[in-house]
Amino acid sequence: MARQHHYRRRTKEPAELDMTTFLNLMVVLVPFLLITAVFSRITIVELSLPSANSASTPADPGFRVEVIVRDQGLEITNGKEVIAAIPNADDGYDFETLSEYLVSLKRDYPDKEDASVLLEPDIEYDYLIKVMDAVRSVDLPGENPEEIERVALFTDISIGDAP
Repeated sequence: MARQHHYRRRTKEPAELDMTTFLNLMVVLVPFLLITAVFSRITIVELSLPSANSASTPADPGFRVEVIVRDQGLEITNGKEVIAAIPNADDGYDFETLSEYLVSLKRDYPDKEDASVLLEPDIEYDYLIKVMDAVRSVDLPGENPEEIERVALFTDISIGDAP
């Protein structure tokens, strides 16, 4: 006689997921991400960019401070003509002379807050940032010889292409 095996099919229930290791990972990962997020800071500089629909310009804009960054050096114009040309120093652009000249312009025009930085096409981005920093503010010696005071110059900066 042949033996017949009767196998009962067991209906297997789906296995239950063990979430313990995942939760352990999250307990460690979330505080780590929160702690490291505190150290990353983003600085935003607001710029005035010309819009496409601003075709009409005022009849007489008055005195305008423009710093043109060229390969040969820096030029400061009043919007119409070059009022100062600062040639490159041995190690690159002469930002100290630029700051000194901008301080004298700020003394002559204390209410002027806006300036333009214009670049030639192949100028590096790092130089744009350095020129904008020099146009925005300068560190001057304070009353004490050890004290340095940061003075705002032209804080409303526009950028564009050099003519």
